[in-house]
Amino acid sequence: MSVSSPTERQLITSFVDALRELPEVEADLDHREPARPGDRGYDAQVDLHVAGKSYVLLIEAKKAVFPRDVRQVLWQFREAGLGRSAEQGKEPFSLLVAESISPGAKEMLRSERVGYYDSGGSLYLPARGAYLYIDKPPPKTLAKSMRSLFSGRRAQVLHALLVRHDDWFGVTGLAQEAMVSPATASQVLSELERFDWLTARGQGPAKERHLREPSALLDAWARQLATIRPPTVRRYYVPGTKSDALEARIGQVFGAHDVAYAISHEAAAQRYTPFLSNVSQVRARVLGGANADAAIGDLNARPVSEGANFSVIEAKSLGELLFREQLGDLWLASPIQIYLDLLRGEGRAKEMAEHFRKERIGF
Repeated sequence: MSVSSPTERQLITSFVDALRELPEVEADLDHREPARPGDRGYDAQVDLHVAGKSYVLLIEAKKAVFPRDVRQVLWQFREAGLGRSAEQGKEPFSLLVAESISPGAKEMLRSERVGYYDSGGSLYLPARGAYLYIDKPPPKTLAKSMRSLFSGRRAQVLHALLVRHDDWFGVTGLAQEAMVSPATASQVLSELERFDWLTARGQGPAKERHLREPSALLDAWARQLATIRPPTVRRYYVPGTKSDALEARIGQVFGAHDVAYAISHEAAAQRYTPFLSNVSQVRARVLGGANADAAIGDLNARPVSEGANFSVIEAKSLGELLFREQLGDLWLASPIQIYLDLLRGEGRAKEMAEHFRKERIGF
């Protein structure tokens, strides 16, 4: 066995300890050297006994694994397994141990029936006669990394890629489209390549990327919403005004005060793809400032804690209003933003979100 770092040794030890906690399981780290001189082949070997059956686990240890890394891991396992046969009645079995394994990488490994274990405690071992599957939340390191990718200015890059998913982008062009620095755009593209969601062409400064898997990216963003702090919302009641008339007034008053805004949630989705019989509340993303406060005052909007018919989602920069679309005299949030906002809603909002995604977004 040849383990290259303390982190890998610790991961393998944690994996063996996790196996030993299971009923009718015995696991021992085999400290013998690999059978073929000069051929490392794998990082560790574990002798496993489960309910009377014996196996030899050939362990490959990694720090972090994403879908892009899985192909290399599978190749390593095939190379290590060439010519290897059952050893004294023990069936050899390849297994990946890593500090973190992304959900997409886990899915790929399961489809290839390759076992894995991560530091969060997730375990998959599809051995004949000893099928083990424990699914736990991702380790904090991966969860934090994913959360940062789907928030702040990085989220603006994702937004641009989803809205322009048919286009090819260089780093500079994408940065301009997303209203971020080239460094931020480059970092996000590098992260997305690890998930195998991009296609690339060209080299060096001329290199361009295309979002090959917009549905997978949007699904991942939807899953991350629960981990991201929602924006600040101010709730108001505007007397004597129904939803349609209130939207028209917002367009007129905010336009007169030169306020940057975008209607979102149910009111916006209803404009694109009618789904509800009526909408009881208008919600808008609004760039804050003196102009916005004056416009809200002109609406005669009263702050309330319940019974609101108008809610303001505070935007801190124009980047949070990216790709808004003007429909008549009203600005609507981009379809991607509307979908994500609906997923945070209550009542039939999530049902409306799925209808809206199918009919308006299309992936």
